[in-house]
Amino acid sequence: MLAELSAVELRRLIGAKAVSPVEVMRSSLDRIEALNPLLVAFCDMRPEAAMAEARAAEAAVMRGDVLPPLHGLPIGIKDMNDVAGLRTTYGSHLYRDNIAAEDEFIVAHLRRQGAIVVGKTNIPELGFGATSSNTLWGTTCNPHDPRYTSAGSSGGTAVALASGMVPLAMGSDFAGSLRTPASFNGITGIRPSAGTVANERRAFGFSPFNVEGPMGREARDARLLLAAMAGPLSLDPLSQRRDPGFDAPGTPDLSRLRIALSEDLG
Repeated sequence: MLAELSAVELRRLIGAKAVSPVEVMRSSLDRIEALNPLLVAFCDMRPEAAMAEARAAEAAVMRGDVLPPLHGLPIGIKDMNDVAGLRTTYGSHLYRDNIAAEDEFIVAHLRRQGAIVVGKTNIPELGFGATSSNTLWGTTCNPHDPRYTSAGSSGGTAVALASGMVPLAMGSDFAGSLRTPASFNGITGIRPSAGTVANERRAFGFSPFNVEGPMGREARDARLLLAAMAGPLSLDPLSQRRDPGFDAPGTPDLSRLRIALSEDLG
């Protein structure tokens, strides 16, 4: 079942012509149609455009084009980031008709890396809150038990991944908004160091606290997305050159890694 495969594995299969981007997209859209009415991971969607882009991605594979790292992979974008033609509502009735004229930098960058935007993922109103609930789109529920919360503010992103709606999704983090939903939903979220992922709309000028970052069902998926997201931008005074270590192949040797755990922080 394609919905159960990692993003890394799906990308390998696409490159090997074993799976079509159209098949991957159809799997995602079918999964969203079946589960989203209950879970409310996605809000605004672009299914027809996403399928058209999947067909174009399939054609590129068949032509033998050089494929970018995220080629043909469906991705969810947090409803704090502009996607051309979709509403950026920030989970608020105040912005319910706020249609973006163009992609913001990180979305355009992910498209260049080959990702196909499926839609926007749900958040608490204005992105402030530890749950992903608002009166515009509804409450994002935990896929393991819908009676419980998905956490926030990247709750829609986390649930879209944990439920198999998409293989990749991005979020943002000011005070735990990538990490908390990841822990509640059993996936991986990475808060990158400030400037690793460029942000053209960095809040509070030079503030390092708000960052954009990846989520994935597996750690290697989050790494794949982080490698694609990373890079500099002249509009972001904190942005940094991309670390070439992101391209290191394989799994790192963890045999000598030591991890400390404090049960009481004492």
